[in-house]
Amino acid sequence: MAILDRKRSNSDKKLFRLCPFWQTGTPSSSSSSTQNLNHHGNSNRHMEAPNSRSTKTMSSVARSLLPPRRRLRLDPSNNLYFPYEPGKQVRSAIRLKNTSKSHVAFKFQTTAPKSCYMRPPGGILAPGETIIATVFKFVEHPENNEKQQFDQKSKDKFKIMSLKVKGGIDYVPELFDEQKDQVTVERILRVVFLDAERPSPALEKLKRQLAEAEAALEARKRPPPDTGPKVVGEGLVIDEWKERREKYLARQQVEAVDSV
Repeated sequence: MAILDRKRSNSDKKLFRLCPFWQTGTPSSSSSSTQNLNHHGNSNRHMEAPNSRSTKTMSSVARSLLPPRRRLRLDPSNNLYFPYEPGKQVRSAIRLKNTSKSHVAFKFQTTAPKSCYMRPPGGILAPGETIIATVFKFVEHPENNEKQQFDQKSKDKFKIMSLKVKGGIDYVPELFDEQKDQVTVERILRVVFLDAERPSPALEKLKRQLAEAEAALEARKRPPPDTGPKVVGEGLVIDEWKERREKYLARQQVEAVDSV
């Protein structure tokens, strides 16, 4: 029996020497397990990075496929109508209404900045606020003195952009450069000429909008009503109580003279 036990112990020692990673609690086993874990962890991180990038790419593609959310309602919605008067500066008008629940900044851009300009070129509208913008354009003479078709669209275009902003801030064009990702192109408008001597519904509507724009401009130019005390002369403030007292004393003097 002693000989058998000695042989079994010798065989176990040989087996442990051949397979040392079977031994528990040894440095080799802990280092190998740590390397395996690190390997799996790195592989997981490498697997997660492409997934996150692909998710972001898919979301950006989905946003690009969705139609942009309009913040402004335009009237007219597709064209800018101008009376055709060659050699003169003519006007058009467009109504902008903020249909969102937040303050919205708007901005005009044109492909013909040398012959066109807008009044105002940009601004901020409160929720539900409406403004009529006036567009000025110089109409050049047609080539070879040929009469241009009045329903023909011009090559000039206007782009109206919008941006959601916080209330109480002042409008500056740099807002659209600082937040390019949040800017929405509301509409690209084409120029359409109207026969100034031939009545049409579009021409009559244009005249009404231009009259409203002029009235609104005059109202903005008017000074605000003075609700403070009335000032006469060089800083003399009329006190109603003092004025009544002076009238009362004057009346008393007249009565005293009459009694004498």
